[in-house]
Amino acid sequence: MRLSNLFSRTLRDAPADADLASHALLVRAGMVRPLASGLYAYLPLGWQVLRRIQAILRHEMETIGAQEIHMPFVNPAELWQRSGRWYEVGDELVRFRDRAERDLVLAMTHEETVTDIAGFVIQSYRDLPAVVYHIMCKMRDEPRPRGGLIRMREFLMKDAYSFHTDAADLDHFFSLIRQAYVNIYRGVGLQPILIEALSGMMGGSDSVEFTLPHPLGEDQFVECADCGYAANLEVAVADKGRVEAEEPLPLTPVDTPGAETIADLALMLDTPPERIAKSVWYTVDEADAEDAAPRLVVALVRGDLEVDERRLCEAVGVRALRPATPAEMAQVGAVAGYASAIGLDRSDPEPGEASLTVVADDTIPATPNLVAGANQPNLHYRNATYGRDFTADVVTNIVAVREGDTCPRCQGTLHLRRGIELGHIFKLGTRYSETMGATYLNSDGQALPLVMGSYGIGLDRLMAAIVEAHHDDLGIVWPAAVAPADLHLVALKAEDPAIREMAEGLYADLRIHGYRVLLDDRAESAGVKFADADLIGVPLRLTLSPRTLAKNSIEVKPRLGAALEVVALDDLYAWLEAWRSTP
Repeated sequence: MRLSNLFSRTLRDAPADADLASHALLVRAGMVRPLASGLYAYLPLGWQVLRRIQAILRHEMETIGAQEIHMPFVNPAELWQRSGRWYEVGDELVRFRDRAERDLVLAMTHEETVTDIAGFVIQSYRDLPAVVYHIMCKMRDEPRPRGGLIRMREFLMKDAYSFHTDAADLDHFFSLIRQAYVNIYRGVGLQPILIEALSGMMGGSDSVEFTLPHPLGEDQFVECADCGYAANLEVAVADKGRVEAEEPLPLTPVDTPGAETIADLALMLDTPPERIAKSVWYTVDEADAEDAAPRLVVALVRGDLEVDERRLCEAVGVRALRPATPAEMAQVGAVAGYASAIGLDRSDPEPGEASLTVVADDTIPATPNLVAGANQPNLHYRNATYGRDFTADVVTNIVAVREGDTCPRCQGTLHLRRGIELGHIFKLGTRYSETMGATYLNSDGQALPLVMGSYGIGLDRLMAAIVEAHHDDLGIVWPAAVAPADLHLVALKAEDPAIREMAEGLYADLRIHGYRVLLDDRAESAGVKFADADLIGVPLRLTLSPRTLAKNSIEVKPRLGAALEVVALDDLYAWLEAWRSTP
C-alpha cells in the first residue's frame, strides 16, 4: 500500500466526542470513519487489522474442530417467536416488515438461526458433537453508543455454537473453547481476566466473561488479589458474615421519634446495624396508564448491607424499578421512614389496588431479634423475627458487593474494578433446542433435545481494546500479529528521482521477501511523515533519505522501545530476520 493513493486521511486533532484513546487514535490514524452514532466504516488500514484478527480467530476455531458457516443477517421473526426472545428482548432488537408484511429482525445473535439449522442437519447421537462458527455483522439498537468501537449499534462478531448429547460433553468442550479464547487474546497482545458472569438474555446455566481491566470500562467486576476470585457485579458474592445466634425474644414496640435512618436507630437504640432490618421500597417501572395501580416491591436486608437493584429485578422478574413514593407506600399500609413488612395486608389485591411483593435477603431468616419498622410514625419493633412476625414472597441473595467486602472463598479483600468485556462464552443447555424442537435420537432411539453452547467475540471491540492496551502519546503501537503492515517504509524527499527509484525498488523487493509494506511516498515534510508513522503504529519504520542513500544504508526504528539504527542495505534482510525472530 502507498500512502500517496491510500483511501484514507490522517487527522491532527481527536474527535470532540472521543473519551477513549482507541476512539481518538483509530479515527485520527484513518483506520475508521464514523457515519452516525454507533456506526463506523473501516478504511483500508483498519480493515487490514480486522482481517488479521479474523485470521487468528479462524485458526483457533478450526484448531478445536469448529467449521465455518455463514448465516443471514436478516432473520424471520418466527424463529425468535419460537425461542421466546421476540417477547423477552426490548427495543434493542430491530424489528421490521418486508413488502409482504412479514415480520423480520436484524439479528443481534444467531442462536435461533443455528438451532433451526441444527434441527435439520443433526439426526442422531452419531452426528454429535458438532461445532460451527461464523464471522458476521450484528445489529443492536443501543440507546447510548459510546467509546467509538467499544459500544456500537452495528458490529462484527465471531460467534460459535456447539451441540452435544449431554451436559458432560458440553462441559468438556467448554474447557476447550475457554482455552481457545485465551489463545486468541494472547495472540492479539491482550491479557484479559476470566470472570464469572450473568447469562442475561442469552439464557443458560453458566457463563464466563473475558474482561480487559480498564479504568473507563463499562463493566464492573470484583476481584480478590489473594485467591484470584473474579466475578461481574451482577453475579459477584461476598461473605456477608453471620450474626450470633439467639433464641427469638418477644416482639416489643419501642418509641423512636425522628429515627428514620439506620444510623439514627443504631445510635438511639444502641444496636449494631447488622441487627436492624432495612426495608427499601420500590415501584415496578412500567409504562402503564397514569391511573394504574402500582406494583410495589420491598427489599429486606440487614442494616449493614445494601440492596443490589439488578439482583432484585431478577428476583421479581422485572426489567426496572424506581424508588416508591410515600403515597404509593401508604396504599399498602407502609409508613415512610418507619416501614417494614410487619402488619401489611398481603392478601391478593382487588382490581385497581396496589400490589406488594416482599423480597428478603437470605441473611434475614438467619438473623432473629431484628429492629424493624412498625409502620407507625416514630415507632419501631425490637426482636422482629422472620417466620413469626413477617415473611417474604422470595428469599434470595439481593445484596450488592462493595469495595472492601470479604472474599467468599478465602476471606481476603474484594476490590471493585472496571473493564472492557472482550468476549463471553455460555452454557445454553437446552434453552433453545427445547423451545424450537431441535432434537437428536440417542442410542435407544429416544428423541432428546440438543445440549448447546454459545461463544462470542466482538471484533470491533477487540480491535479497540488492542489500541487501549497498546498506545502512547504519539499514537497506536500495534502488536506485530495484527498490525496493518509489517514495515512502514518512509521515503524522505520522495520527489528526488534517486530516492523514488530506490524506494520503489526496495518496496517491491521487501514484498517479494514476504513483508507487508506501507510505503510513504508522499511529497510531505519529514515531520509530517514521522508523525503519521507514529500515529499509524506499524511495528518497524524504515527511512530512506539522501543522507542514507549516499551511504548505501537505511535507518531502522522500531515503533516502541529501541533506538534508531543505521543499517547497510546489503545487511538489511539479515537484520530484519533477526528482528522478526526476537520475542
